[in-house]
Amino acid sequence: MSSLQMASGVAVSQAFNPRRLAFNPERLPSRGIRFQGKKSAIVSCVNVDVKPSPEIAAKKMEGNGSKEIMEAEAKLIVGTYARAPLVLASGKGCKLYDVEGREYLDLTSGIAVNALGHCDSDWLKAVIEQANLLTHVSNVYYSVPQVELAKRLVASSFADRVFFSNSGTEANEAAIKFARKFQRHSNPDAKEPASEFVSFSHSFHGRTMGALALTSKEQYRTPFEPVMPGVSFVEFGDIEASKKLIQRGKTAAVFVEPVQGEGGIYSARKEFLQFLRDACDEAGALLVFDEVQCGLGRTGQLWAHEPYGIFPDIMTLAKPLAGGLPIGAVLLTERVASAINYGDHGSTFAGGPLVCTAAISVLDKISKPGFLSSVSEKGQFFKNLLTQKLGSNSHVKEIRGLGLIIGIELDVSASPVVDACRNSGLLVLTAGKGNVVRLVPPLVITQEELSQAAEILANALLALDGHDY
Repeated sequence: MSSLQMASGVAVSQAFNPRRLAFNPERLPSRGIRFQGKKSAIVSCVNVDVKPSPEIAAKKMEGNGSKEIMEAEAKLIVGTYARAPLVLASGKGCKLYDVEGREYLDLTSGIAVNALGHCDSDWLKAVIEQANLLTHVSNVYYSVPQVELAKRLVASSFADRVFFSNSGTEANEAAIKFARKFQRHSNPDAKEPASEFVSFSHSFHGRTMGALALTSKEQYRTPFEPVMPGVSFVEFGDIEASKKLIQRGKTAAVFVEPVQGEGGIYSARKEFLQFLRDACDEAGALLVFDEVQCGLGRTGQLWAHEPYGIFPDIMTLAKPLAGGLPIGAVLLTERVASAINYGDHGSTFAGGPLVCTAAISVLDKISKPGFLSSVSEKGQFFKNLLTQKLGSNSHVKEIRGLGLIIGIELDVSASPVVDACRNSGLLVLTAGKGNVVRLVPPLVITQEELSQAAEILANALLALDGHDY
């Protein structure tokens, strides 16, 4: 079997007609048959719809089902994840399928990553074509997709320059270094340039040592202390308390999420972000917006900070940018970038041709005004529907969010609801202190699918009172 056949996971017969774009699971072959000719292989792979037929979906890894796979995982993988008891095998659009062939409506998007859903045809075509050309060269050399992606990010944002990484936590690590270097560059005569940071309650910036130090949840930090020193936390939205902490000669940067995801779906007030912008300017500190989860169309705007009309010095991105492939990005102004020299930071894998090509296909689609307005409309439709169906439940304290990042805050743990939803074919997440149901579906989800999700959620709330569902 060729590498392209292996990459697509589907072998295509010589008789396969690449013009058959509409999905029909009956047409998928159950056995692999060889290609004739390299070019035809590429075309056929690009046009294969990868949603499995029932026979393929039911195929178990090495003959094992979910139970056997989970038992093997427990023996082989470091136990850092409290996984849901679900072994996923394939996906298409907003649907996922486990190894037994059961279907699930996905409102997790791989934790807000799969903005275009699973196996988007344009994304798949771009990835396969680029994989056939060039996958990785390192940053020792130039590559066209990296420059093209940077052009798009700069053109659509406040930024003048981009640094690529492999994840959101790496993007925040880079932002930490850039902020420290900027202070040293801007204050060459200072014996000790500003090096401290301000972060906020409910914040989440990553799990590496620097990003972890900026993350408010103590249970994440405590096992690994001492983490990076010099970080002060303040209540999210508290202007008076923040005013005391942001100081010239002390504060290098302020990190804030315009909409907090992991923390519980809290949106910043305009007055708060405007204060942070003014306070940073006055203190000579940098303002960093972490849009790893809330950016790139999730709120119905390309950037979550757009409606506020307030712009950062640095912005970090990651999750949805490459549609499921690992990428992060730091967007920064020329003023900040001028402090960074050769060798100050780097990454072997970051910004490679394959992942940047995937990101271009995502960014080109989600940045269209019509696409963004549809996200906003679907988000409002979903919030209204959830309020109608769930709002009267005594356990529901608040339904909040923007676009398609929505949180349902409960007065108890959300785990029984998450479990009940999964048992009913709906995948959702938790957030906050475990009492928030987090809904971050693919941005391409339909109103019909959102209505189905709302119905399941309404019934799943019965689990909070001990009812079976």
